[in-house]
Amino acid sequence: MSQSNTQAGQIVLPANENLTGKEGLLVAIVNASTVAKFALPDAVTDLALFVLTDGDAAGEKVAALPLSPDRNVRLKLNGTCVPGDVLVLADIDGTHDGMVKVLPAVGGTYRGLAIAEEVGADGQLVKARPALIGYITVT
Repeated sequence: MSQSNTQAGQIVLPANENLTGKEGLLVAIVNASTVAKFALPDAVTDLALFVLTDGDAAGEKVAALPLSPDRNVRLKLNGTCVPGDVLVLADIDGTHDGMVKVLPAVGGTYRGLAIAEEVGADGQLVKARPALIGYITVT
């Protein structure tokens, strides 16, 4: 069978950094000395395609749900949004890492991750539908 040893749903990996209390943030799988671990994104173009559902200290096991368009998720919002807004990773600044924000009008390259399904306020876990739109260049 070519698809042996695979799984659906949540993934459990060690945390590459302290992810305590970071549920609802997006994380990426990173290589830490050949060990797969979850970490907050380092750039707005990172493949942060997993929603942290159970955080813990660095080195401890944490759980994350892969983004999939067949189910909505709640993502931690930086700023505000309305239904239909394209959500991208928020600025990587040590405060908003792993959060999402509305696709800005400011020039740059962003990864479209989800579509807002409700009005959202700053800091809220906003309901969104993963869309995995890909890279969007705003000029």
